[in-house]
Amino acid sequence: MSKLNTSSSEFDLDRPNIEDYLPSGSIQEPCGKLRLRDLLDISPTLTEAAGAIIDDSFTRCFKSNPPEPWNWNVYLFPLWCLGVVVRYGFLFPLRVLVLTLGWIVFLSCYFPVHTLLKGNEKLRKKLERGLVELICSFFVASWTGVIKYHGPRPSMRPKQVFVANHTSMIDFIVLEQMTAFAVIMQKHPGWVGLLQSTILDSLGCIWFNRSESKDREIVARKLREHVEGADNNPLLIFPEGTCVNNHYTVMFKKGAFELGCTVCPIAIKYNKIFVDAFWNSRKQSFTTHLLQLMTSWAVVCDVWYLEPQNLKPGETPIEFAERVRDIISVRAGLRKVPWDGYLKYSRPSPKHRERKQQSFAETVLLRLEEK
Repeated sequence: MSKLNTSSSEFDLDRPNIEDYLPSGSIQEPCGKLRLRDLLDISPTLTEAAGAIIDDSFTRCFKSNPPEPWNWNVYLFPLWCLGVVVRYGFLFPLRVLVLTLGWIVFLSCYFPVHTLLKGNEKLRKKLERGLVELICSFFVASWTGVIKYHGPRPSMRPKQVFVANHTSMIDFIVLEQMTAFAVIMQKHPGWVGLLQSTILDSLGCIWFNRSESKDREIVARKLREHVEGADNNPLLIFPEGTCVNNHYTVMFKKGAFELGCTVCPIAIKYNKIFVDAFWNSRKQSFTTHLLQLMTSWAVVCDVWYLEPQNLKPGETPIEFAERVRDIISVRAGLRKVPWDGYLKYSRPSPKHRERKQQSFAETVLLRLEEK
């Protein structure tokens, strides 16, 4: 098979020149017969497939971008080795000690407060909020987190909900150390699930399972009940529904925007100078992700509390969600893409594949009849 031909012109991503990617021998057919070039010209299905291969903006949303190697010569390699020794031999043990002390302080205070102050709900909730903020601060310290917060700190008010772009589960920790939010989150297994069902449950957090269709109705009802309570913790939602690599924003789910309340956007942007904070849950556990952060030099992040937004007259919840996504994307310097983040958890339906197959077969048969 001969080598692929290359084109000197720039690729047109909307309609790529597919012949440039095909072996030259595959399109050399005798005149008068149906040639592969003819099929490619008349087949939007193949054009669409090739375009997806060339410009797959969906997959790029969930890919980690490895850092550029800098230890590439004899002068820099010894410095890199010294850095590894410092990070793993000194910083990591120190950070483990800090996090361990944090858990000892937190647990020794939380459970007495939770059990002994059940008769005084107001005081108990206030102390529990403070303790959760404390343990989140210990987590941030264990990464040597350098977090800059911009804008007024969130307050407890009824009829409001906070929404933020989502890169990792540490987004919750970064925001929680400043304000004890009640969050809507996927139910996780292991030690994270244990924390969800015990400590975080006391904050009024709402859990769901993507595989359970009934959970949507339950979550929607709990959302409305929570935003109506004046004494409830501020509600935090990640409307993308999945972790995105902090270069893009995917479609926002409309649930947070049809509650009839004020929406307060939060933009989170991580600086990848020391570590990539994106959590790819399909490739690593959250424990492995935390170890990666704890063995880096630091986690650098900016958080912007943006101006509250309300539904405009004649605006649909979907349009409202897109407007808020625009605000967050511009502030954090993220690129918007028209994809539903839940697609990474599912496969194309058989009906969709059958429609594509039927469309392709019809165009080929039509071309054969013309020949």
